[in-house]
Amino acid sequence: MSEKTSHPSGEDLTRQAKGVNWVDLMEEDARPVPDFLKEPSYEYLGSDPIPASRYTSVEFEKLEKEKMWPNIWQFAAREEDLLEPGDYVVFDNADRTFLIVRQDDGGVRAFHNVCLHRGRKLRTEDGCADKFQCPFHGYTWNKDGSLNEIPNRWDFGHLTDEKMKLPEAEVGRWGGYIFIKENPGGPSLEEFLAPLPEHFKRWRHEECATVLWVGKVVPANWKVTAEAFMEAWHTLVTHPQILPFTGDENSAYWFWGDNVNVNLVPFGVISPHIDPTDKKQQWIVDEFVKYNGRSAENYDPDSDPFKIEVPEGVSARRALGANFREYYTEIFGHDHSDATDAELLDAIVYNVFPNFAPWGGFMPNIVYRWKPWQDPDHCLMEVRILSRIPPDQPMPASPPMKFLSVDQKWTEAPELGALGEVFEQDMENLPYVQEGLKASKTGEVQLGDYQEIRIRQFHQTLEKYLEK
Repeated sequence: MSEKTSHPSGEDLTRQAKGVNWVDLMEEDARPVPDFLKEPSYEYLGSDPIPASRYTSVEFEKLEKEKMWPNIWQFAAREEDLLEPGDYVVFDNADRTFLIVRQDDGGVRAFHNVCLHRGRKLRTEDGCADKFQCPFHGYTWNKDGSLNEIPNRWDFGHLTDEKMKLPEAEVGRWGGYIFIKENPGGPSLEEFLAPLPEHFKRWRHEECATVLWVGKVVPANWKVTAEAFMEAWHTLVTHPQILPFTGDENSAYWFWGDNVNVNLVPFGVISPHIDPTDKKQQWIVDEFVKYNGRSAENYDPDSDPFKIEVPEGVSARRALGANFREYYTEIFGHDHSDATDAELLDAIVYNVFPNFAPWGGFMPNIVYRWKPWQDPDHCLMEVRILSRIPPDQPMPASPPMKFLSVDQKWTEAPELGALGEVFEQDMENLPYVQEGLKASKTGEVQLGDYQEIRIRQFHQTLEKYLEK
């Protein structure tokens, strides 16, 4: 591995991109920008290749299931998924199944979703119940995990109530998110997430609710799929329709510790890959409006908040920021007067190891989750949209997840709007990435030192779990 001191800093690398870079944009923002959005956090992590077998090997998948998944905090549910006592969510991942259950005191507990008699799953779908009775023989547990009943108890004298409590996983809660950890020990949830909770204090995801939830089976490994959302520079070839208003090469890539990183992608600016000659600031906005209209179901141009006139001498980015500052205040009932242009417009995409990716900012926030699915060649990708709930309104329950099979397209969920088209463009790559990795002659994946630093951090953290 090369010496770290021989490589440029994160700020130097951020400034290598053509055009106006992220750091400069933060200096030009209409409002003071939080330090964590303008101070690069980057360190050279080496340039060694990643073994392709990590994405294709059954043996490697087995190692992940044995050494990584049971020992990390996993995003399992949102608070609005289980609002009332007895509400429960079935959370399945990596050969484990859990019941996430709201208790009478408002707390949340997580139990292994397996009958201790003959091993049947107690529940296969979300619901509400005070008791969980096994559909096979009728063993029953209370919602606090304690044993309620053993039918024909006379034949099970060797089983005590204490022994028959449902095994429990550790639960952590932050920002409206519910996490579980199967094995005890290790960092607390707050330590695992740091510095995410500090950054998200401004954006208050606990005031948000899930308004849209779509999941799709993808014919690619969960890491292949997650990594497609860890860098923006594929936009040039994969998503050319958004280049008129996306600073793809102007993005910043920062990370903190082992578990948290961010990709900061500016919108409302023209891509450095487009010749700006004769391209006025109004053209950027008009292209944004055209993109929304092409992708949205039942599109109404008169109500499109992007459809604005850019004043003379004002940038498209500044004009859009001012418009959305008023628009979000009006529709969500929260004061956004101090919200920066970046927080109103940009893709502020965090990743928490290994598979949780919430967007920051004040717009309706996207949340990604990726999980293994059946074999190393498939995964389940989930997309939630969180929206701020006005202060005078109760928290609504989450909608059920709309499930798309491997043969369906993201565009078959029209509620995703423009996102469906973007995701489908990614899907055109991912199956062939998976096939290519399996056929690779070199057996190696090469990464950029800066624009793909999030992927390298991810793999180095994964290695630490597998080496324990």
